Amino acid sequence: MKENELVTKAAGVVGIFTFLSRVMGLARDILIANFFGSGLVADAFFVAFRIPNLFRRLFAEGSFSVSFIPVFTEYLQRKSKHEAIYLAQIVLTVMTIILTSFTIIGIVFSPFLIRIIAPGFGGLGEKYYLAVFLTRIMFPYIFLVSLLSFFSGVLNSLKHFSAPAAAPIFLNLSMIAALIFLAPHMKIPSAGLAIGVIGGGFLQLALQIPFLVNKGMSFAPKWNIRHPALKKILVLMVPTIFGSAIYQINQLIGTLLASFLREGSISYLYYADRLVQFPLGVFAIAISTAVLPSLSREASKGEIDMLKDTLSHAMRLTMFITIPSMVGLIVLREPIVKLLFERGAFSSFSTLMTAKALAYYSLGLCSFAGLRIFVSAFYSLQNTKIPAKVAAIAMIFNVIFSLILMGPLKHGGLALALSLASTLQLLMLIFLLHNRLNGIKGMVILRSMARSFISSMVMGVFIYLIYSEVLGNYIVQSTLTLIIGLSITISSGVAIYFVSAKLLGSEEVLSIREVFKFPSNTSKSKV
Repeated sequence: MKENELVTKAAGVVGIFTFLSRVMGLARDILIANFFGSGLVADAFFVAFRIPNLFRRLFAEGSFSVSFIPVFTEYLQRKSKHEAIYLAQIVLTVMTIILTSFTIIGIVFSPFLIRIIAPGFGGLGEKYYLAVFLTRIMFPYIFLVSLLSFFSGVLNSLKHFSAPAAAPIFLNLSMIAALIFLAPHMKIPSAGLAIGVIGGGFLQLALQIPFLVNKGMSFAPKWNIRHPALKKILVLMVPTIFGSAIYQINQLIGTLLASFLREGSISYLYYADRLVQFPLGVFAIAISTAVLPSLSREASKGEIDMLKDTLSHAMRLTMFITIPSMVGLIVLREPIVKLLFERGAFSSFSTLMTAKALAYYSLGLCSFAGLRIFVSAFYSLQNTKIPAKVAAIAMIFNVIFSLILMGPLKHGGLALALSLASTLQLLMLIFLLHNRLNGIKGMVILRSMARSFISSMVMGVFIYLIYSEVLGNYIVQSTLTLIIGLSITISSGVAIYFVSAKLLGSEEVLSIREVFKFPSNTSKSKV
C-alpha cells in the first residue's frame, strides 16, 4: 500500500482499539469517582498514579520509543530483518537491567518523589503518607509498561498495530476488576486499585508476546554494549526526554501548583484531562503512532517529497477530527461531566469545577494533537534536538502562564496555561520544520483546517440549540434522559459536521471512509 493508505489503515486499527480502551477508561474513572470522589483519597491516588505514568511517557513512550523506531526501521530498510531483530534483543537486555535498577530506586525514594511532585501535601499527614504508600505499590508499573512500549515499537515497525493498541484495554479491565472485587474488602481500598494497576501491567505485556514470536522476535539475552545502533539510540534519547513528553511535564507542573489550591483541584484537572484524552487518544495519538514508522521509512530512503505528503495527510486527518471534538467538548462540557461522574462522592459542585477545567483544556486540544504529528516528523528525521529546545521554551512559558492565571482562574488557569504553552510550542515546531524541509505543504493544511473549522462552528451552533433549547426541558430529570439527550445531540452534531464538511469539499471525509474498508489480499504489505 502507499504510505498514506497505510497510515490511514493503521490509524483506523489503532483508533478502534484506542476507542475501546478509552470507553473502558471512562468506565474505570466513573467507578473511581464513585468510590473516592474528588477529595483526599482521590488526590493521593492520582498523584501516585501519575508518577510511574510520567516516567513511562518520559523514558519509555516519550524518549525511548521515538528514538528506537527510526533506528530500528533504518536497519529493516537498509540492512536485514535478522540484524534488526538482533538489535532489538540487545536493547531488550540493556532495558531490563536499567529498569530493574530504576524500579528499586523509585520504591526506596518514593517519599522524596511525593515531596517534589506534590509539595502542597507537606511532609506529614494522611494525604502525604497515603500517596507514598500507593506510589510504592504502583512504581513497578514503570518496569512493565516500559517493556510494553519497547515491544509496541518493534511490532509497529513491522507493521503490526492491533496488539499494542489493544493493550490499554487490559489495564482498564484489571483496574475495574480491582475496584469491584478487591478494593471494597481491603483496609485501605485505594491500595486494591493500585494492585489492579500492577495486574494490568502484566496483562498488557503478556498480550504482545505471541505476536512478537510470530514476527520472529527472540527473547534470548544479547549483550553487545558497543553495538553502533545502541549508541545512536542513546544519543537520540537524551534530548527527547524533554522534547517528546512536554505535555506530561507541563501537566506535572499543573499538579505541583494545584496542590497549593483548594482540596479537589488535582482531581478536577485529572477528570477533565481524561475527557480531553478521549479524542486525543482515539485520533491524534492513533495517527501519530501510525505515521512515525511511515515517516521513518521515507526519511531513511531520502524521499523528502513523499515525507511532506505523508505529514500533510496525517495533519489534515488529525485536525479534521480534533477541531469538531474541541468545539463539542466546550459546548457540552457540563452535561458530559455530569453524566459520566456525578454520582456517589462526586457532587454537583465537582461537576462545575471539572467542567471549568475541561473548557480550558479543550482550547488546546488542536495544539496537543498537532504536536504529536510534528514531533514525530522531527524524530523520523532523527533530529531530537530541535523538539527538545522548543519544549524547554514552552515549559518555561507554561510556568509563567500558570503563575499568572492560577490566581484569578484557580485550577482553570492551570489548564488554560497548558493550552497556551502547547499552542506556542506547536507554532515554533511548524516554523522550524517548514524552514528545514523548505516547505511542508502549509497552505494545503490551512485550507483543510479552515473547512473543518467552519463545519465545526456550524455543528457547534446546532448542538447548542438542540441541547439547550429543544432537549433542555427533559434531560435533567434522570440519568437515562441525560444519556438520551446527549446521544441525540452528539449524533446530530456528527451528522451536521460531516454534511457541512462534504459540502465544503473536505477530502478527509473520504479518508475517514477508507478507515473502515479492509484491504484485499493482494494489498498486504510485507516487511
